[in-house]
Amino acid sequence: MKRMLAATALVGLGALTGCSEGPAVDDAASAAPAESTAGAPTSESPSTPMAAGDVKEACERFNELWAEYAATAGNDPKAYDEIYLASEEAKETVSGDLRGLFAALSLIAVDHAVVAGSGGQPEQSSKDAIRDAVFANAGACTAEGVTLTL
Repeated sequence: MKRMLAATALVGLGALTGCSEGPAVDDAASAAPAESTAGAPTSESPSTPMAAGDVKEACERFNELWAEYAATAGNDPKAYDEIYLASEEAKETVSGDLRGLFAALSLIAVDHAVVAGSGGQPEQSSKDAIRDAVFANAGACTAEGVTLTL
């Protein structure tokens, strides 16, 4: 289970590094006539700006999850798994760089869950990813009156 979570988190890291890029375009989908998609609901693309309230809520949610992460005992893998799952859920509700913020939190939580029983620490790359994601989103969150915490 933990290896699966670690693999999933690594995929999330890929989302972190490419979060400002648009989604890959499927050639078959791009060849479809415009009428076939007219009126169909569309999902929000990573380049679509989020509403101010959504950004504020996402920033506040990150701070809540980070506080839970920081308060978790170093030997409680189940608690880290719960933070991982909550981060993955939150990641699906946001777009753009905010996805990377929750992907990085997922990564460090699952990384910490793997080493929790041995008293170890997450990999430096996980720590760097969360730091980079916070810096990447600091401006947007601050503009909404939320200071991201680490």
